[in-house]
Amino acid sequence: MKFTCLCQGGGFNFPPCHILNVSGFHVLFDCPLDLSALTVFSPLPNDFYKAICKENSDSQNRQKVEKPLDANDLIFAEPWYKTVNNLHLWNVSFIDVVLISSPMGMLGLPFLTRMEGFSAKIYITEAAARIGQLMMEELICMNMEYRQFYGAEESSGPQWMKWEELELLPSALRKIALGEDGSELGGGCPCIAHVKDCISKVQTLRFGEEACYNGILIIKAFSSGLDIGACNWIISGAKGNIAYISGSNFASGHAMDFDYRAIQGSDLILYSDLSSLDSTEDIDQSSFSDDNNNWEELMNSLSNYDESVEEMEKLAFICSCAIDSVKAGGSVLIPINRVGVFLQLLEQIAIFMECSSLKIPIYIISSVAEELLAYTNTIPEWLCKQRQEKLFSGDPLFAHVKLIKEKKIHVFPAVHSPKLLNLASCFLPTGVCGLVPPFICFDAGVGIITLYLFLRTK
Repeated sequence: MKFTCLCQGGGFNFPPCHILNVSGFHVLFDCPLDLSALTVFSPLPNDFYKAICKENSDSQNRQKVEKPLDANDLIFAEPWYKTVNNLHLWNVSFIDVVLISSPMGMLGLPFLTRMEGFSAKIYITEAAARIGQLMMEELICMNMEYRQFYGAEESSGPQWMKWEELELLPSALRKIALGEDGSELGGGCPCIAHVKDCISKVQTLRFGEEACYNGILIIKAFSSGLDIGACNWIISGAKGNIAYISGSNFASGHAMDFDYRAIQGSDLILYSDLSSLDSTEDIDQSSFSDDNNNWEELMNSLSNYDESVEEMEKLAFICSCAIDSVKAGGSVLIPINRVGVFLQLLEQIAIFMECSSLKIPIYIISSVAEELLAYTNTIPEWLCKQRQEKLFSGDPLFAHVKLIKEKKIHVFPAVHSPKLLNLASCFLPTGVCGLVPPFICFDAGVGIITLYLFLRTK
């Protein structure tokens, strides 16, 4: 057996990527995109910044002299996306199986599946596949907006990728674009709009469902608790069982809890992401063994440690700050990563507004928001027990269903939607178009499921 780290990742939005050689097969765990590269691209043409900043052209020219970053230092072009650079060093025809642990872990699949020689079997849970597909569609939609601003790329490649142009970037932006040692530029790719072709090559699984590969490997997904559909993996072969632990959450307020019983009896446990264990210092990690007494102690420790409580306290703090800002006539921008956390935040902020006697409509703006919100209310089997109990009591799984019916939440596919513009014009002087403060804007990740929520007083 050989275990190779291709990328250490960088949190939920950029999970780690590994290759495991087991029983003569190469298994790739996750195929993410490094979305941090998007931060070096400007979402608006250079002319926009010239108009609002009223700076002379001399001050806008890029120079090698280091100075505080401003909007004019960004790259004004259609963005490229950074795939796992070390994956390009492998002959993809040697990859036999791809296991996807979360929706964010599949964003790089369209790039991988179109590479010459790729023929691996791809496994992912049903919920993660659907949410991941929506994320990819939102990414393509966002990229189309860039293309409307900047036009199609030149056949010879974008101008900004020429080395003389890259050298003119400020050091902070050059580090993001090229990596620490300047080697990550080769992993950059333009957006690929082949989502359906990619999804057609995926085999979806439910938690606990077994899949047999080539009559030798038995593959099974079990809940990681990190997000809806996110999972860990068990691979069983002739020489024993291997558990692969991705980013996990022991007790979730939305997703099914971490299934620690599934890894009991494993011959080997591989941790790909220890970030979820940083907050569980009091839990003895050595308890992961075959000793039944140790397992009982571990289960008790995990049951006593409720991460969902800590998560709700953080959401309550965000809601409190947001409401205070809106009351004061201010605006709030909240970046969101996990879909489940976003749905919980919707519930919490509605409760805070009701307690504060605020009559504030919520506007959700995303090309996939309507489909995403509808889907998350139809998948009780992927949610925690508290959410499943709501199904039996006749309540919706998440509060956004009720809030939409009561017209407290309004969903729009784009900022330029006619209905949204008409609604916004009710609050603006004649001739002014757009939304004005006070409002709250939620951005779910760097352009992924870009759910913008605008809250303002009537």
